[in-house]
This record gives sequence, C-alpha cells and structure tokens, in this order.
Amino acid sequence: QVQLVESGGGLVQSGGSLRLSCTTTGTRFIINTMAWHRQAPGKRRELVAQIALGRSTNYYADSVKGRFTISRDNAKNTVYLQMNSLKVEDTAVYYCNIVIGGTDYWGQGTQVTVSS
Repeated sequence: QVQLVESGGGLVQSGGSLRLSCTTTGTRFIINTMAWHRQAPGKRRELVAQIALGRSTNYYADSVKGRFTISRDNAKNTVYLQMNSLKVEDTAVYYCNIVIGGTDYWGQGTQVTVSS
C-alpha cells in the first residue's frame, strides 16, 4: 500500500523559510514524477512545483519562481520543497503528489501559515 508522509509545515513570519518533506513508502517501483501542490481557503488546488526523472528542468508556478526549490532523494523516495522569502499569500495546505505507473497518489497535506 502506497503511503505518502509529509512533514515540515508550520507558522513562519513573512520573509522566512520552511522546508517540506514527503516520503513515500509501500512501493518498489521507481517514482517518475513528484510534485507539490497547494490549496488556500476558497481557492482551487494549484501545482506549485514538479520534478521528473529524465527532465533537465523542474516546473515552478510563476508565483514561486526564484523563491521555492524542489528536489528529490531517490534512495529515500523523498521529495523536498525548500521555500524561501515566504509571503502571506503562500499560506495554504501543501500536498505532496507522486505518479507511479500512471496512478496519482497524494499525501494528507501539511499546513503552511505565513504571518505578516
């Protein structure tokens, strides 16, 4: 059974940093695509960053370019999201997402709150 466990969310002041982690267990397959999405209250869930095997560049939403960095440790089946220069508008629940064999799996979400 595939499970995604997220950690690293919390409360931080504007301009601060947080690092999210997401570890996948229950699979021996290679995880091709790993991503972070977020959903703020009253808004649709949006893709924030994505990293894929065999792709030279990672995807970032325009709103986070230059501030967020996605990375992965394949040996640990873990994806990270380093978030710097956080803004109040980054406040949301952040979800880890992976794709294995065309099937999407999601983490439970971790709250990130940025105060002014």
